[in-house]
Amino acid sequence: MSVRNWWFMIAVGLGVLLNPLNSSMIAVAIPNLQNVFHLNFADVSWMIFSFYIASSIAQPIMGKASDLFGRRRIFLIGLVVVFIASLGAPFSPSFGWLILFRIIQSIGTSMIVGVGMALVRVHITDNQATALSVLSIFLSGAAAMGPFVGGVLLHVWAWQAILLVNIPIVVVSFILAWNMIPKDVPSRSMAEGMTFRNWIHFIDAPGIILFTVGLITLLVSVLSAKSTSHISLAHVGLGVVGLIALAVFARYEFKAATPFIPLRTFLKYPALFRLNIEFMLVNLLYYSLFFGLPSYLQMVRHVSEFHTGILMLSLGLSSLVTSPFAGRWIDRSGPNLALQVSTLLMTLGSIWLVLLNPSSPIVSVCVALAAFGISNGLNNVAMQVALFKASPKAIIGVTSGLFNTSRYFGTILSSLLIGIVMGDQFSAKGLSVLGIILTLIALSLVILSWRRGELGQFEKE
Repeated sequence: MSVRNWWFMIAVGLGVLLNPLNSSMIAVAIPNLQNVFHLNFADVSWMIFSFYIASSIAQPIMGKASDLFGRRRIFLIGLVVVFIASLGAPFSPSFGWLILFRIIQSIGTSMIVGVGMALVRVHITDNQATALSVLSIFLSGAAAMGPFVGGVLLHVWAWQAILLVNIPIVVVSFILAWNMIPKDVPSRSMAEGMTFRNWIHFIDAPGIILFTVGLITLLVSVLSAKSTSHISLAHVGLGVVGLIALAVFARYEFKAATPFIPLRTFLKYPALFRLNIEFMLVNLLYYSLFFGLPSYLQMVRHVSEFHTGILMLSLGLSSLVTSPFAGRWIDRSGPNLALQVSTLLMTLGSIWLVLLNPSSPIVSVCVALAAFGISNGLNNVAMQVALFKASPKAIIGVTSGLFNTSRYFGTILSSLLIGIVMGDQFSAKGLSVLGIILTLIALSLVILSWRRGELGQFEKE
């Protein structure tokens, strides 16, 4: 790539890393926020829920918006939104305000991620594979280093630092993007004829509203019932409302012209549906460990934020180191064997959580972290290859979007699972229960992956 293209990649890379960095740094900050705002884990977990729910909604909308208004414009606006949220959040007068700024931050980072890959594909025509691999390093590196960076910032200052650290990154990315990203011409034929009513249908606003109301209402029902230790009529009522909203959402999506989540695709291609369910469960397992173990280390084993961040490095680094080797292995042998090994590693890591006790050496958590890290490195490549093999080329954009949605669902479910199991306070017994549940889920994935191997699905072509 030319020197200008390298600066272009740095501009885009610094922007897109904001989403994984901010979603991962929070893992180490959860116990600190519990103490500052006097909340239990179920309440403070809305820092996780809000970010991923907003991301799952905003990313597909921003992808559509970029087709109308231009990718460069959406990218730059996203950086401004992140700047405002990161500057305002540290001064939040209450936890509710912090959640609001967190949602705004998620929308901003989703604007950037939603168009970052497209910018690279459009403007880097030579050595495109190299450019995409560089962008992948920014994304996976930020996710891997997030807990460590968060731990260091909490150690030297306070929780506000994990928000303010975005500001210099945003400023540098904005200056470079303003100068290096070419001005693009929006689709005037679409934009000029797009009325407000057409825009509402274009983004599927009714579907988004039904999805948001259903998911949030259901989460509030389950978490509030857990926090009060009893199920009241109000909890049941909220849960019923949530389930009805999600049922209406599913029915509506089958009829929508441009659905928010194209469920018709799953009916037409059952293999894609099974793959997305598997991907959702994989992320449920991974993020249950990712968000649960830092809180266990700090609240049960009384490990500092700094040392928790160092321990969590074994998760991210093992994933980063595994990914390039996984790529070469899967190129030769196909994704099936890698997925089978991955599920076995997650099973072993989950069993290790069950065996941990308050007298276990702290460093022993690295066994579970490394198992899940290597598994994640295998999954990142193998699942993507399996998706390409299962998806018709004509709808690969749609299926890739669904794949990201499945990732968000798995992350949301992981936080819900931790909140239900742990409730008000983390404990060694709670970690063992969590480990048992994760082991059962991992074993179900082992069965699915080996059965798929016997059927010869996703073999190397």
